[in-house]
Amino acid sequence: MKRAKENQFTFLQNVRLILRGLKIFSSFPKPLLLSKTVSCVFNAAVPFINIYFSAQILNELAGSKNPDRLITLVFITIGLNFAFMLIRSAIGRWTAHCDATTWILMHKVYTDKLLSMDYIDIENPEIQQEFSEIRQHQNGMGFGLPRLAWTYNGIITGFIQIILSVAMAFSLFTLKVPFSSALAFLDSPFAIIAVILVLLCSMFLSPYLSMTGEKIWAKATYDNNKSNRIFSFYFFEMINDNNRAKDIRIYDQKRLIDKGFAYNSEIRSWIGYSKYNAKYSALSTAVSYLSNGLIYLFVALKAFAGAFGVGGVVQYAGAVSQFGSGFTSVLTNIGTLINNNVFLDKSLRFLDIPNKKYQGTLGVGKRDDNEYEIEFHHVSFQYPGSNTYALKNLNMKLQIGRRMAVVGMNGSGKTTMIKLLCRLYDPMEGYITLNGIDIKKYNYDEYRTIFSVVFQNFKLLPFTLGQNVASRLKYDEHKVLEALDKSGFSSRLDSMPQGIETYLYKNFEEDGVEISGGEAQKIALARALYKNAPFIVLDEPTAALDPVAEFEIYSKFNEIVGDKTVIYISHRLSSCRFCDDIAVFHEGRLIQQGSHETLIADTNGKYYEL
Repeated sequence: MKRAKENQFTFLQNVRLILRGLKIFSSFPKPLLLSKTVSCVFNAAVPFINIYFSAQILNELAGSKNPDRLITLVFITIGLNFAFMLIRSAIGRWTAHCDATTWILMHKVYTDKLLSMDYIDIENPEIQQEFSEIRQHQNGMGFGLPRLAWTYNGIITGFIQIILSVAMAFSLFTLKVPFSSALAFLDSPFAIIAVILVLLCSMFLSPYLSMTGEKIWAKATYDNNKSNRIFSFYFFEMINDNNRAKDIRIYDQKRLIDKGFAYNSEIRSWIGYSKYNAKYSALSTAVSYLSNGLIYLFVALKAFAGAFGVGGVVQYAGAVSQFGSGFTSVLTNIGTLINNNVFLDKSLRFLDIPNKKYQGTLGVGKRDDNEYEIEFHHVSFQYPGSNTYALKNLNMKLQIGRRMAVVGMNGSGKTTMIKLLCRLYDPMEGYITLNGIDIKKYNYDEYRTIFSVVFQNFKLLPFTLGQNVASRLKYDEHKVLEALDKSGFSSRLDSMPQGIETYLYKNFEEDGVEISGGEAQKIALARALYKNAPFIVLDEPTAALDPVAEFEIYSKFNEIVGDKTVIYISHRLSSCRFCDDIAVFHEGRLIQQGSHETLIADTNGKYYEL
């Protein structure tokens, strides 16, 4: 759906946005919308039971005062209230059960999208900014999907109130004042039209004023985007990040935090927004009370003139009050939905971002001999928003079962080459082949299974050690222990209280174990070994290890990998001694390739310089 000019939508666009949003809620596992609808029907109906039977009791007290009829009416009223109370309680529990995970499920909608998006879009700064704003709007004022859920109750309840109140108040205009009464003019079409106009004025003007006041919150949300980002950074990311605690103390960064708080004084502008909203809310309430007073006067005068008894006053005053309340609720919440649609549109456009990556259909096939050969053919790539090539005209072959070291300065294109190899990105120019076939033709998910990669900025999860190694909830314990032993983690494992069932970090478990950077890298290496893929890529895998530990890792790893094809990316050239081939990158180009002895002999080359 295209975004309308200046955030304005046509009637049909508004309806489509709302219906699409509701469709998301209807897809949640539990019948959330159904439970809310049933709850609204019963909540709206209960007041009318009391209004109607109270009117009948008063009429009986003012009339024949029949004890049997009075007792019957009282017991019916009590019985219906008791029955509805039980039903409402049961429905309330059902609704609460369905609603319990709604907030989490709304977040999961975006999580599922992020997990399925093309990786190049995940790293796109514009898309990151778009998603950041969606989260700010949702977490700050509930704009987007949350507000759609919040208004649903008000609209459904309001519609039920309107229907029941019209049925109950209809006779107010059909019961006649005695012709001889001085107030007989109350039955004239002019009097009835005047009452209806007053009622309509209240029903439309009051919600309009309320909606006008509420529009300020949408404006406030946009105006304070920057303040919200600063607030979130200083008071959530910076303060709650244990890794920043040392720097904050050593460099007295408390002053920076105080400055951030001072900057965030822009939030004081919320006082102005609140005053604006309060003014219109007060006007809306005043209009509502004034019109209700006039309607009550009309009801009282008709009763005084003899059109109906005292019970009718209760019935019609209550029905008219419920009608106004229901109509106001419907219009106010519809106005809220319309104000919310600009945020809902942003959310839906994010969810509509298409995956452009061709998925492929060919099977890679599991080969026991690991005979997989990959070759780059004139491959070039630029990152989104950049005019500079991260990789330019790369021609390179990864030979089966050999070890290759990829070296070069920061920004030379080493990691970009790995991302292209794993199809996290697709080349903008040229192509890559696996066993002579363009890798785009292979099934995307199956193609990724042939790679085990330890990225430079890898992450471990606050789950058990075994789950981290296997990347699965259930795993082969023997394979996990074997992978940890090969990566050099066995000695640390012996001190873990629950072995491979020990939780890493303390996010979820109080007895979780904190591990060092070097230990984390050994676990990451074990994860790569556990996958048992024919290609292993190590992108700066030993950056947190001391030279001795690094030498041990490389020595062992060279024996462990067997007939697998291994690519080492490193600034430390010690890894090159274990490799059959060395590729030297500089400014996005492959400028040298050969053995260590060959390249070191070229005293004018980049490898010698490094």
